[in-house]
Amino acid sequence: MKLMKWLSTLMIAVLILSGCSSTAKKDENGKELKEVNVMLDWYPNAIHSFLYVAIEKGYFKDAGLDVKLQFPSNPTDPLTLTAAGKTTLGIYYQQDVIVAKANEQVPITSVGPVVRTPLNQLMSLEESNIKRPKDLEGKTVGYSGTPLSEATIKFMVEHDGGDPSKVKLVDVGFELVSALITKKVDVISGGMINHELPVMEHKGYKIATMDSSKFGVPKSREMVFVAGDKTLAKDQETVTAFLKAAEKGFDFTKKHPEESLDLLLENQEKESFPLTKAIEEQSLDILLKHMETKDEPFLSDTKEAWDEQTKWLLEQKMIQETIPSDQLYKDLVNYSPLS
Repeated sequence: MKLMKWLSTLMIAVLILSGCSSTAKKDENGKELKEVNVMLDWYPNAIHSFLYVAIEKGYFKDAGLDVKLQFPSNPTDPLTLTAAGKTTLGIYYQQDVIVAKANEQVPITSVGPVVRTPLNQLMSLEESNIKRPKDLEGKTVGYSGTPLSEATIKFMVEHDGGDPSKVKLVDVGFELVSALITKKVDVISGGMINHELPVMEHKGYKIATMDSSKFGVPKSREMVFVAGDKTLAKDQETVTAFLKAAEKGFDFTKKHPEESLDLLLENQEKESFPLTKAIEEQSLDILLKHMETKDEPFLSDTKEAWDEQTKWLLEQKMIQETIPSDQLYKDLVNYSPLS
C-alpha cells in the first residue's frame, strides 16, 4: 500500500482530471448537502471505524456533507486521484507525501494525521530471539520492495551498531505474513501492528516487534488525510467541515468502541476483505492509543513533525530537496479538541 510504482503517470493524470469532487445535493428533507468522496488507504477495517460512525450517526450530514467512502484499485489511488481532484480527500502515508511532493511535485497537502505514530514495524517470531536491529546481521528480512523500506532497515541496523551489508533483503510483495510464519524469512518489514500483528497472534503465533522510532528514525505520522492543493484553494471550508465531523466520529469511537466496531462490521467488504471480529477488536484497541495522545488531539499537527521527517528523508537520499513544512501540511482543526 505504498508509493513509487505509479508516480511517473501522476502528472499526466493531473492534467487530464480537474476540479473538486464536491457537488451540491439534497437529503430527503430538502437540506442541501455537498458530496465529499474519500479514498481510503485500503478496504474497511478498524482504522476506519470513526468514519463509519460519523456517517451512521449523522455527523457528516449535520455538517452539510454527503460523505462517500471509496476503496483503492491501485495502492497510490489515495494520493494520485486526490491530487488530481478526482476525490475530495484520501488517506495516505506521511513519508510518501513528502517524497511525492519533493521528487514529483505532486500537488497534495496533508490536512490531519489519522494515526500519529508508526504502525509499520519490523516483526519476527518471538522464538527467533531477535530483539534489536543489530540482531538482523546474518538474517533475512522480507519486505514489499520499496526503497523507503530498504533505507529504514539499513538505517536502523547501522544506528544500532550493526553492519547493514550483512542483512539479506528479499522482496516478498504482499505475502508478509505467510513468509514469516513459514520461516521463509526471519523478519518482515511492512507489517502493521494493527493488522498483521493481531492476524498472526490470532493464529497462535507469538510475535516480537521493533519500532523504527526507537532506533533513530523520526516518529512518523503513519497515516494522514490528504487533499489536493486545488481543492484546498477552492473549497477549504468543506475539508474543514469534514475534519470537524470526523473528529466527532472519533470521539464517539473512543467512548463506545464496541458499538463503533459493530458499525464497521456492518459495512465490511465481505467478498474482498472479510473481517474477523476478534482481530478488529484487538486492532481498534491498538489504534486508539496511536490516533491521539494527551498532548496531541486527534487530527492536530505540528511543524516539527514534518521538519524532522523531511530532514531524515533528505539524509537518506530519498528526496532531492527540502520542502517547507507549510507546503506539506495544514492544521485545519487548529490543535483544538471537540468544540
